[in-house]
Amino acid sequence: MANKYKVVVVGMGKRGMHHATAFQANPRFEVAGICEIDQKRLDDAAAKLGVGIKGTDAAEVARAAKPDVFCFCTLPNIRASMVRIGIECGAKLIAMEKPIALTSAEGFQVRDLLAGSGVKTVVSHQHRYGAHYQKVGEIVASGALGRIQTVYGTATGWMMHMLSHLVDYLRWFNNDAEAEWVMAQAAGRGKLTDIHPSPDYIAGFIHFANGVHGVIECGAGAPDVPEVDYWWRKCRIGAKGVEGFAEVLTGGGWRAVTKNGMSSGGGSMNYDLDMPPYIQGMADWLDDEKKVHPCNFTSAYKGFEVMMAFCRSAAQGGQVALPLSGAADEIEMLRRSVPERKVILAIPSSAKEYGG
Repeated sequence: MANKYKVVVVGMGKRGMHHATAFQANPRFEVAGICEIDQKRLDDAAAKLGVGIKGTDAAEVARAAKPDVFCFCTLPNIRASMVRIGIECGAKLIAMEKPIALTSAEGFQVRDLLAGSGVKTVVSHQHRYGAHYQKVGEIVASGALGRIQTVYGTATGWMMHMLSHLVDYLRWFNNDAEAEWVMAQAAGRGKLTDIHPSPDYIAGFIHFANGVHGVIECGAGAPDVPEVDYWWRKCRIGAKGVEGFAEVLTGGGWRAVTKNGMSSGGGSMNYDLDMPPYIQGMADWLDDEKKVHPCNFTSAYKGFEVMMAFCRSAAQGGQVALPLSGAADEIEMLRRSVPERKVILAIPSSAKEYGG
């Protein structure tokens, strides 16, 4: 019988409970401790999960539980401190929510903490486990599109919620090619005060080393995906080649056109279906160094740098080379530079988040 890995989960909100219940449902894991600053939420989660070690201080819970996996699903403004706790408690793997950080200054800090630690790290871009995402990935990898020219992604949600997802899947559909530079523009100041601080709209281009270009639109100016009703899932990610295209709609299946004809299928973002393989991948990586998790930190960090480069380009103008040099507070840069003009919406249903 394979060993069970002990897990501590920090943050018992929606995402934390998704993680905790998925860990608990997998026979390779045992949720040994949980942390939440809201006492009622903590008590309710402990009763539901049957967990004995609980508390409002993440470091204390981690020291008591001695986990193999330290998972945190907290608000995005405390990433580095949570990573430090995960390393100091002796965890073999850290599982964290995206984004990696809100600024490159903290992102560099997280990167440097992990670099010398030997701790495996996974970032929750788990949408890629959806059957519709997998199908598009298979079509692109098969060569059915011919030489890839463009990868693209759009999302109506704002940057700190959605952009790292878009970049992660664009990189996947482009065989994880290295990004060499970006250029971007931003508009709208409303979400810059959000807990996931972002311009209301950011859009730009990525130049990859293999000559492919990525095109991204995220936020109030992103186009509609009329096939999808649920606003948060109006996301379109795909690849265009010389012999066709394939794309996934987060809330509405997939479709492709190749030299062999048209094809399409169903699928929608579903935590009940996406989380189990995401969690199992952690057990596989812990068991075997060669079975690197698809959502590993090294890959996610490259996407994070693209996002920060978008912000720098939007704030300062022009192209920004990758990898980034020099730590910065990109959100403050945007607060100083994004014009006061109200953002112009692409679709009426975005008014509920960005104003009419």
